[in-house]
Parts: sequence; structure tokens; C-alpha cells
Amino acid sequence: MKIALVGYGKMGHMIEEIARSRGHEIVSIIDVDNRGDFQSEAFRSAEVAIEFTAPAAAYDNVMRCFEAGCKVVSGSTGWYADHEAELRRICAEQGKTILWSSNFSLGVAVFSAVSKYLAKIMERFPDYDVSMTETHHVHKLDAPSGTAITLAEGILSELSRKDKWVKGEAKAPDELGIRSIREGEVPGIHTIRYESEADRIVITHDAKSRRGFALGAVLAAEFLASRQGFFTIGDLFDF
Repeated sequence: MKIALVGYGKMGHMIEEIARSRGHEIVSIIDVDNRGDFQSEAFRSAEVAIEFTAPAAAYDNVMRCFEAGCKVVSGSTGWYADHEAELRRICAEQGKTILWSSNFSLGVAVFSAVSKYLAKIMERFPDYDVSMTETHHVHKLDAPSGTAITLAEGILSELSRKDKWVKGEAKAPDELGIRSIREGEVPGIHTIRYESEADRIVITHDAKSRRGFALGAVLAAEFLASRQGFFTIGDLFDF
């Protein structure tokens, strides 16, 4: 498959390595200093673009990919919620294709499914209060992380005593607090706690490196090769 990379930081380099190891061709690499290459023949020859950039640039990058007739895998966080409805409409009306996720790790997909099922169980036990902590490297711009927000939304869908997530400590009983920590070069740790006066239930996903995220992004590109429309990580990892 011919793949274009949009964003060439640590994730971009790792995606390139994994894509090549799986027999794919990298036909174009776009970063901050060559954005004009969205118009190049090399970029337009790509079947799928894999986009990992900053929140401020992601929306424009996706639109440029669409203009070039390229399918998109996007892992950029901090922008998607404001544009989801528009992306769905564009895919439906204009035949464009995108798969967005806050996290492409298979482990996180399993963790998310376990978290949602645990919330369904804990709906029956109101003595337990739930909270979340996420830890990432100091270079991450958005907080809470996109993965934490996705996990929180899954919990909220099953736990009727919580109406919304909030950044930091919860101030009201109906809030799910998400504490964000930024330190070192941590790839990503997400911890969910259910706590009562009697005991505590804790589940954690701890990423050892970015490799799992990069592999998932390449798997998503392979998934899109024969598909058209709007997709999420639930379509790729269907549990």
C-alpha cells in the first residue's frame, strides 16, 4: 500500500518503520517545513495518509488530505470533538474516508472494553466512587488526554450516577474527575479507580513505548484500504 505520513515526530518515525516492515511504501512525508507538498503528485498518489500532529494543525491537515483525494487515519487529539459532526457529514455526502481514534493501541482497546464492562457492573454499587488519573510525557499539549476522555465517555454511558467528566478533582457527586500528570517521557498511563469506605478497585493500562500506538495506526490504514466512510477504533477492534 502507498502511505503518506503527516507529522514526522517520534510517532511519525515509528509509523514509518512499522509500515515499511509490513511491506508498505512511504510515498510522501509532510511536516511543518513542507506543507506545500499536500499538492504534490507524490502525496496524491497515496492511498491512505496517517496523521499525527498537534491539535491546532490537525483539522487543516485532514481537510487537505480530503482535498487531495486521500483517505485519512488520524491520531491527533484535542480537536476532534468540535469537528466530529462535520467529518461524518463530509464522509456521507462527499464520499471521503477517515478513521480517527484518541489511541490506536490494541491494549488500550481491550482496556477500554474492560473499563466499560466494569462500569456496567459498578452501576449496581453506588457506594463506590470513580475517578481517573492519566500520565503522559511533558511534550503532550492537551489535558486530559484524548484516551482519558474516551474512557470517561465509556464509563458515563454505563454509570447513571455520573453525568459528566471534569478536569482535576470532582467537585460534585455527579462528576467524574480526571487528574492529568505531565512528566518525563512517559508514553501513557491510564488508571481508573472505584473506591468505597471498605476497599478500592483499580485497573491500569501502562504503555511501555509508542510502538503499540504506531502499529495500530498502520493496521487502521490497512483496514481503510478497501473501505469508504467514517470509522472509529471500535470498527477496527470490534469487541
